[in-house]
Amino acid sequence: MLALTDNVTDIVNKLVEDVPEFSALRIAVEPDGQSLSVSPADHAEQSDQTIVQNGATVYVDAPAAEILDDKVLDGGVDEEGNIQFALGQQV
Repeated sequence: MLALTDNVTDIVNKLVEDVPEFSALRIAVEPDGQSLSVSPADHAEQSDQTIVQNGATVYVDAPAAEILDDKVLDGGVDEEGNIQFALGQQV
């Protein structure tokens, strides 16, 4: 199962606090089947895996869950307030 760093849980918790119409992030495979999207979400889709860690919720669609099963999601916010995410291998 995808693991989340403290950076990511802080980002998700801040997003939910600042934008109450969203309750989580959602990771999904793009229609091209080659890339992933990360977007705010207000609910999980029927086949989504739900990850709850340190008060943060992330929904992962089924195809993405297979790809991310042994990964860790990290993130940060740059000086302009842009959120960036990175994947690494779980140890």
